[in-house]
Amino acid sequence: EAAAPRLAEFDPQGLANTAWAYATAGHAAPELFDAIAAEAAPRLSQFKPQELSILAWACAADGAAGSCRGKPSAAPVPLLFDALAAEVARRGVGGFKPQELANTAWAFASAGHAAPE
Repeated sequence: EAAAPRLAEFDPQGLANTAWAYATAGHAAPELFDAIAAEAAPRLSQFKPQELSILAWACAADGAAGSCRGKPSAAPVPLLFDALAAEVARRGVGGFKPQELANTAWAFASAGHAAPE
């Protein structure tokens, strides 16, 4: 994918929107989603609630996270879901709109990814 080598240049909105675009188009791109997950996870504190929600939704809708159950726990997308859970817990849910919370919860449920203890 042409975007993968340049993901470090993307801001949080660009990462979330790229994931959303591929998921919405139904274009399977597991390597791209792994690259987005690896780039986004350490930067989640920079993401707005909407961007966190979009990223989680896109990974689950694309099916990249749907295979979390079969991926090793050190794979980028499952690690992203762990990081998302930690970031939402750190912030608290007060800054999230109901739709953002619903989309994020749907993403975790669809991925079969339990929030870490």
